[in-house]
Formats: sequence, structure tokens, C-alpha cells
Amino acid sequence: MWRLRGLIAALPVGMKNRFYYAVRAGRKPGVYATWDECKEQVDKFPCARFKKFATEEDAWSFIGTVASSSQAASTECSGQSKSADESKIQNGNGEKRSHESSDADSEPCTKRFKSTKSFSDSEQKFTYMGDAVAVYTDGCCSGNGRKRAQAGIGVYWGPGHSLNLSERLSGRQTNQRAEIVAACRAIEQAKELNIEKLVIFTDSMFTINGITKWIKSWKTNGWQLRSGGSVINKEDFERLDKLTSGINIEWMHVPGHAGFTGNEIADRLAKDGASKPPC
Repeated sequence: MWRLRGLIAALPVGMKNRFYYAVRAGRKPGVYATWDECKEQVDKFPCARFKKFATEEDAWSFIGTVASSSQAASTECSGQSKSADESKIQNGNGEKRSHESSDADSEPCTKRFKSTKSFSDSEQKFTYMGDAVAVYTDGCCSGNGRKRAQAGIGVYWGPGHSLNLSERLSGRQTNQRAEIVAACRAIEQAKELNIEKLVIFTDSMFTINGITKWIKSWKTNGWQLRSGGSVINKEDFERLDKLTSGINIEWMHVPGHAGFTGNEIADRLAKDGASKPPC
């Protein structure tokens, strides 16, 4: 049985009218389940940028600079309809790379990496989780959301592995695109070697949720968000969706910058890629 087990995010009992607090610029950008968690990230943070949403999808879209038209379901923290506590914090225009929070899950089925036994193939230098090959992917973007943004992707297969990859992202330079394309590149490499089972470790909950949950409704709704806006990363998710056909993939979330060696190295490769000349 190659399938990995992860931690289960338990939902509060009896929670009604749940909101998602998206922090685009703060101490740790991400999506949070409570105002108190959001407040910790934006209180007294220069140029904080955050917003409250009724759906997790819209919250992640806000972090990715996707415009949402769901004014009834969401409230800009610098605008109207804020609670007394929320209104104490002013909004700004800062932009920062989004390292997604593990608190962003809206369903208890999301997997997170805890620990598992692994072993290395001395010939190919792959790391296996059960009978699946493990790989770490990451993307980054300096100046995310700005005119001179530079994005890169990193794919890490193991120490000194010939497939380890550091590239400059082509096309639109954003953090979310870099995260998605990094996963695409890893799958392309795996398919070239006829790898049938792959575990992808990523700190991007946006990528995981997009390919495992949201893409079904996006296709049904003509690539429109529930709020009415367009899915800005449509082409990248279409590419990822096509690549996942014919290969068994397990998506595993690891928190960014939390000491996981594979994730740290993939992040370093992505940053190196971002410093390279445009493709």
C-alpha cells in the first residue's frame, strides 16, 4: 500500500457561516480560519493587505491577485462591514510571496506530511515512499504582483540528482504560476523515465486544492469562479491536469520554511531560477 497517511485538520463542531481570512501581505501570507489568526499576521504590519471571504477558493484567489466580484460574500478589511476589532487595522498595498498556511484547509481530507519511512535507490538516487518516487517542488517570485517581478521554479529529486532543476519561469511572473509550473515540470520528468507512482511534496495548498478539488467545478462552470471572476491560472491548471493523466500522483503538503530539507532545497533552486535571465 503506497498511499501515505497525513494529519487530519479537524473542523470546529457546529461552526456556521464560516469565513476565510486571506492575508496577501503580512507576517505570514496565507488563508486563516479565524480573525484572531489573521490579526496575528497583519496587526501593526506595514502595508498589510487582507480580506474576508465566504469561500476558501475566493480567499486563495485574492492572495494570487485574482480580482473577486463577490462583495456580498466578502469584506475588505479596510472597507465597510468590519467588526470593531477588525477595523483597528488598516489595509495597504504591499505585495509579498505567498507561503500558504496549513490552516487553510476547508475539508478534513487534506493530507499533510508528518513523517514516513523512506529509502534511496543507490543507482538512480531516487527516494521512495513505499513504491512511489518522491520529489519536492517549489516556486518563488520576487516582487510578486509588480511590473518587474522575477519568478523561478525548483524541482528536487535528491542529493546530487541529475534531474534536480532550477529554471526561470517563462511568461507571466507570479508566485502561484511558479508553484503550478514546478509541479508540471516534475511530472514531465517522471513521465520521461516511465515513473508510474509519484509523491509530490509542495508547500502550495493553492496548487493542491486547485488540481484535486477546484478544477472539477472550474471545468463545469467554464473556468469561472463562484464569485463570477475568471480563473486567472487556467492555462497552467489545464497543463497540470493533462499531465496527471496516466500517472498515479499523491499530493502531500509540507509547511514552507519549517525545516524540511527537501522543501528548503527546492525553494533554494526556485530562487536561483528566478535570478536567471528571462526565457
